Amino acid sequence: MKQIFTLLFTFIFLGLSAQEKPNIVFFLIDDLGWSDVGAFGSTFYETPHIDELAAGGVKFTDAYASCHVCSPTRASILTGKYPARLNLTDWISGRTNHPYQVLQNANKVVSLDHNETTLAEVLKKQGYTTVLLGKWHLGKKTAPTEHGFDIHAPHSVNANLGKRGFLNPQKIPGLDGGDYVTDRLAELGTQFIEKNKDKPFFLYMSHFSVHDPIEGRPDLVKKYKKKLAAMPKQTGPDYVLEGNPDSPTCPTRAELDEMNKLPEYRNTYKSYPNDLVKAKQKQDNVEFAGMVEAVDQSVGTILGKLKELGLEENTIVIFTSDNGGMSIMNGTPGFVVSKDKIDTQTSTSNLPLRGAKGWLYEGGIRVPTIIKWPHEGKSGIVCDEPLTSVDYFPTVLEMLGIKNTIKDIDGKSITRLVKGENMARGPIYWHFPHYSNHGMQSPGGAIRDGDYKLLEYFEKGSVQLFNLKDDIGEQDDLAKSNPEKVKELLAKLHEWRQDVDAQMMTPNPDYKLSEDPWSGKVDK
Repeated sequence: MKQIFTLLFTFIFLGLSAQEKPNIVFFLIDDLGWSDVGAFGSTFYETPHIDELAAGGVKFTDAYASCHVCSPTRASILTGKYPARLNLTDWISGRTNHPYQVLQNANKVVSLDHNETTLAEVLKKQGYTTVLLGKWHLGKKTAPTEHGFDIHAPHSVNANLGKRGFLNPQKIPGLDGGDYVTDRLAELGTQFIEKNKDKPFFLYMSHFSVHDPIEGRPDLVKKYKKKLAAMPKQTGPDYVLEGNPDSPTCPTRAELDEMNKLPEYRNTYKSYPNDLVKAKQKQDNVEFAGMVEAVDQSVGTILGKLKELGLEENTIVIFTSDNGGMSIMNGTPGFVVSKDKIDTQTSTSNLPLRGAKGWLYEGGIRVPTIIKWPHEGKSGIVCDEPLTSVDYFPTVLEMLGIKNTIKDIDGKSITRLVKGENMARGPIYWHFPHYSNHGMQSPGGAIRDGDYKLLEYFEKGSVQLFNLKDDIGEQDDLAKSNPEKVKELLAKLHEWRQDVDAQMMTPNPDYKLSEDPWSGKVDK
């Protein structure tokens, strides 16, 4: 009997020891804007499962992506390092140089360096089974399975779905079934959880949605068509004009609003001279709405499986996006789109935030973020302390009690914030030495320190300063009225660039003023 009790105690102890390692489920949604979630303000898109997650965890109102485009943010999440330190500062492969660019794009790497240690590699050494379902987009020359993931599906898709679309997952190797890609990824996620329920796992749900092609699930699109038709007509313009603060001819907000009433702007959808582009102001795209709700349902599917298997209370859940929503018309020269196709080019509105994916305004970098840490973290609270995507790496390690031995980690553990305690995260930085495909702003960098945010543009060195506490929409530029704060934040930003060895742009040797499309007049 003594031997039996000893064996029983050993089995129970071993079982409890295995359960002491929490599972990690990380939802990374592609191009989901800050206000695209009900818990963050959307009244058109329906996201009950994400809202429920927010109610059961901590909702971070001032969370950021490390870049306003995809690949750099993804690299920062997995390594805990700023894109500038990794020199992975643009989406892969990025936009090429053109004669109309004043500056030449800085050199950058085109894949995640094998010498970088990823979160998946750290967790794998701790006995975790690791899987990446969905988008990789960190280089064709390297695969997730070379960076700590045991499984990657669909292995045949490195970046976006493109012409494959969301409606044919059965034709995508590695998915091999289902009727809608987002649903199929969630199904594979539940299968993974079922198979690995008795050991710790890291499930990285890296959705292709809500990135273009803007293609909602047909039943949900039908639902939102009915919903939109039954709604009162939204007030205000469908689109507003945005300019380039680094341009010598950049109009004021009032001037842009008056220009937007003119027929040459009101009745066209294109890139305009003098760096002007259009930004979507309403959440009324039914195809996109269908994509958002499908993502929400996938979150519900995964969380439902955790609950079914009794794993809910032993699983840390993180939900975030890789950059802001796509609401800016493509800013490349010669771009024109017909009125009936505009919903394929601009998916959502980021209001009350300004800007969008590809911009350093809040609409491009502030993202919806939720963290649920059972037993240790608070439930149902809202935190307005800023954080950024480099912070997830050290945060997960501290949650699991793993000592961080990686050099040059830029992230700060925010476990105290998840516990409901106070902490000052400190300044957050951005560096984008390239031209974006979304709008015609100059390349630049930014810093947020406390309530203040400074943007520095690289073509002419223009700066903007905003107090985000008082002006979340970044309409009141304080640069001229508060030169001391400008001086202080510029010094910090430049010192940080030196610290991370940020690559800077150089004059474009092929620049031709005669080919600069922004020097002409508006076509009527």
